[in-house]
Amino acid sequence: MKALVTGGTGFVGSHLIDKLLENNFDVYCTIRKTSNLKWLKGKKLNLIESNSLNDSFIKEIIEDVDYIFHIAGIVKAKTESEYEKGNYIITKNLLDLVLKSHHKLKKFVFISSQAVCGPNPDEKPIDETYIPKPITAYGRTKLKAEQEVLLHKDKIPVTIIRPCAIFGPRDTEILVYFKTYSKGLNAIIGFKRKYLSLIFIDDLINGILLTTKNERANGEIFFLSNTEFYDWDEIASTTAKVFNKKALKIRIPHWIVYSAGAISEFFSFFSKCAATLNLEKCKDITQTRWVCSNKKAREILGFKEKYSLEDGFRKTVEWYKEKGWIK
Repeated sequence: MKALVTGGTGFVGSHLIDKLLENNFDVYCTIRKTSNLKWLKGKKLNLIESNSLNDSFIKEIIEDVDYIFHIAGIVKAKTESEYEKGNYIITKNLLDLVLKSHHKLKKFVFISSQAVCGPNPDEKPIDETYIPKPITAYGRTKLKAEQEVLLHKDKIPVTIIRPCAIFGPRDTEILVYFKTYSKGLNAIIGFKRKYLSLIFIDDLINGILLTTKNERANGEIFFLSNTEFYDWDEIASTTAKVFNKKALKIRIPHWIVYSAGAISEFFSFFSKCAATLNLEKCKDITQTRWVCSNKKAREILGFKEKYSLEDGFRKTVEWYKEKGWIK
């Protein structure tokens, strides 16, 4: 079997590639001249340099693959048009190429995000019947990409995956939290309890691959998450077990978060790179609930997480320590 992975140099994409290689897939991965290949070095891959998709790309790659896993996108940018280009336009172009190839693709899997729905309006976990209400440019452009994918569901066997917050080895997002905790501080945003869904990277990858084995997944959207969801006190308690120590809890008011985001965003306009903590990110991390249900994935795909929160945290922290990311 042959598979094309876009965004394969990143956290999710590199783990998916590892699993595909483990299952004896012939893997093609799109890269750019500026791509960091540290997670792909030494692996038997077909690396395809592509800053723009064109007819030669169709002939050489798309006509020859059985599966496409479209993960490429951008999570930070300076303008909404940049988000649109990196999330929606690239998806539309790729789908256009698939249609032009006249190839019987077995599956086109689009990795979207829980962000397309926005935060929970109440205490009920969001499921796939919920009408999306994104609150950021990232969420809006990923939703637009989803809509483009579904436009072609009668011509291409497509499946959309909406992961919740993902963690695991190679992730740099939750690393900040673990680094702070390891130094004795448990930083929590706001003064009210906040809840979120989480999933360990291995469980996410297994869930993605389940869609390739099930025709009932065609034309469908699935949230992938742990069955349980967590508040930050539970997360801190689990982290304490993993580090075998407690940390001093400090609460960061929302106004400080937004102030830091505004300053970071301002200075990013004098840089080539977009700010990691921008006002969009501040909107996300100050919400009360980011909670979704995996019921549909369990019932149709047979999805079931293998890692508890503690098991996933422990494996992640051990990897960070092994790589020297945490001392």
